[in-house]
Amino acid sequence: MSEGFTHDAWAEAVRDGRLLGATCRDCGATVGAPAAACPHCGARALAVRDLPTRGTVYTETTIEVPPAGVEERGYQVAVVDLGDTRVLGRLDDEAVTIGDDVVLAGFLDDDQGNPAPRFEAV
Repeated sequence: MSEGFTHDAWAEAVRDGRLLGATCRDCGATVGAPAAACPHCGARALAVRDLPTRGTVYTETTIEVPPAGVEERGYQVAVVDLGDTRVLGRLDDEAVTIGDDVVLAGFLDDDQGNPAPRFEAV
């Protein structure tokens, strides 16, 4: 894994209002979550970088049956297109739909203290 692009570094950045990603030094592809290798070419030479915090909802869904251990129901998640890559996050506004512009608005912690990016409509 690229030095500095650990889950802990990514989580700390999310808590600080930043999104970290990594760009492959071999093929130029960008990933929006920690990875040991480029998912496009398999190279391990990844350069950590800040990603944009504003994007467009690529797809979204409402979670009515949450995973085990999660009490909340009816929350919305989305894949947000940031240009070079996409990230998964929670949406604050149920009126947000595919194609809407959103901006990073903070984070939510799960029961184990892992943050998830939280987006809101622009």
